[in-house]
Amino acid sequence: MSIAVIRTGGKQYKVSEGEILDVELLEGTDSKVVINDVLLVANGTDVKIGTPLVAGASVSLEILEEVKADKVVAFKYRRREGYHRTVGHRQKLNRVKVASIQG
Repeated sequence: MSIAVIRTGGKQYKVSEGEILDVELLEGTDSKVVINDVLLVANGTDVKIGTPLVAGASVSLEILEEVKADKVVAFKYRRREGYHRTVGHRQKLNRVKVASIQG
């Protein structure tokens, strides 16, 4: 079983083949995406660590659907001023399945 650490959307994810995860919205509308920002690839006892990226390594992702994250609520309040404000935000995410790990 091989695992990899990839970087996308300013975050790092530890992934293995067949895993389903939510990542920030990816560019393009294709159902297949290839991530070349691979920081680590491990296949059993064979471990390759990048400096900072592993040369020639890539992870293929299959986009399943576009979802929204939970709402983040920011509530601003100033006491005795009669001021309060509520704003919310929902981040758009892609739900992806890891198809294969090369490297």
